[in-house]
Amino acid sequence: MSIKVSLISLGCAKNLVDSEIMVGHLHQAGMQVIPEAEKADVVIVNTCSFIDSSKEESIGHILEVHQNRGMRKRRKEQKLIVAGCMSQRFSKDLPNAMPEVDAFIGLDQVTKVAPIIEEIYAKERGKKDAPVSFIEGKSTWIPDYDTPRFRLTPAHFAYLKIAEGCNHPCTFCIIPQIRGRHRSRTVESVVAEARRLVAEGVKEINLISQDTTFFGMDTWEQRPNPRTPVDSSRGTALTTLLRELNAIDGDFWIRLLYTHPAHWSDELIKTIAECPKVARYIDIPLQHISDHMLGLMQRETSGAYIRDLIQRIRAGIPGIAVRTTFIVGFPGETEADVDELCQFIRETKFERLGVFKYSQEEGTRAAKMADQLPPKVKEARWHKTMALQKEIAREVSKSYVGRKLRVLVEEPGVARGEADAPDIDGRVYVPKSLPVGRFAEVTINSFHDYDLLALPQGEEPVVYKVAKQAQ
Repeated sequence: MSIKVSLISLGCAKNLVDSEIMVGHLHQAGMQVIPEAEKADVVIVNTCSFIDSSKEESIGHILEVHQNRGMRKRRKEQKLIVAGCMSQRFSKDLPNAMPEVDAFIGLDQVTKVAPIIEEIYAKERGKKDAPVSFIEGKSTWIPDYDTPRFRLTPAHFAYLKIAEGCNHPCTFCIIPQIRGRHRSRTVESVVAEARRLVAEGVKEINLISQDTTFFGMDTWEQRPNPRTPVDSSRGTALTTLLRELNAIDGDFWIRLLYTHPAHWSDELIKTIAECPKVARYIDIPLQHISDHMLGLMQRETSGAYIRDLIQRIRAGIPGIAVRTTFIVGFPGETEADVDELCQFIRETKFERLGVFKYSQEEGTRAAKMADQLPPKVKEARWHKTMALQKEIAREVSKSYVGRKLRVLVEEPGVARGEADAPDIDGRVYVPKSLPVGRFAEVTINSFHDYDLLALPQGEEPVVYKVAKQAQ
């Protein structure tokens, strides 16, 4: 009888790909993956640890699984494994802090999950035995095109992780300490995986990593003689990858997520403009516009650079939708900094924008800074910036009325346009008769803040969300 495993995946799309790889290896080992945690022999919680709220969510799910198995006599022997970023980040502390867990695995153990399950399932744990930790050092692994994987997204879209880790020195961020140094896959590996996804019927490929614009730059730096150029596109650079993906036969979108402003170039702008399959959408977290704050955050950019870059992107790629995120409440942030940020948002009119309240993360340089701001100040600044963006979002949505739009139908009556990434952006409400997982041409006839409507007279939207924090 095969072992039944249930997996709870938390956090971002990059974590979801790790979950998909675990499920792929579980299937390969002959284990049965089921959605109901209460019926499983083993429950895996793939955790997030980016900010306080994500840690709290992860801990909440772990404790819930533990409490539920304690209430079911037949499931008291159920094994609980904690994986992912929180497990990797607190690898030295968690085994003592969470005795209710049976095992902790890190980011480099996602391909070893099946033998780890077999090992802990075969061994009876004593009441005084501490949880087993399989985490060894810093993360260095990256997936390849032939890494077993079972997609957990709808059939029509997929995430494709092109690199892992991060080299940036941002003072607020713990990710480089969790996921290690940046390491890129080869162009050939990514293209091979993309070809398979398109052959499977995928209509949207979302390129993800901690910094997609750094793709290939680590292999450039590691050459024996860095002064000898490989080719005009800096070897395995993002521009090379986008052009090769664009050349794959088929009707599909390529969406670029998680770009860093410091690595944009005119060549990248030109490449996107010349590749029709690359969605007219970019995700470029800017974090702030004030030079004072960008310096404290060590963002490797200036306010003038950012303003110029956004102008060049919009001029070079007609019809582009720009998504960004900002952080408010960072240590030392003044009212003048916030005013400058609001003025920038007002002038730039980002099509998509989200705001985070600064989270004081243990182990980061910002956590040790003086002038930490109280929660009430962070909350007030978040409300101020989001209220401003809501007004702008309404203007942006209104501008679509009367226009024809190509959309990808997500579920009956609900679709997304090129300007809407999965889960984080708005929706387009369409006739329920349009086939799911296919592209369609619709005419926008109304809007609701962040969402667009392309409905026949009298038909109501399937779901209506007033607003989304992630906007």
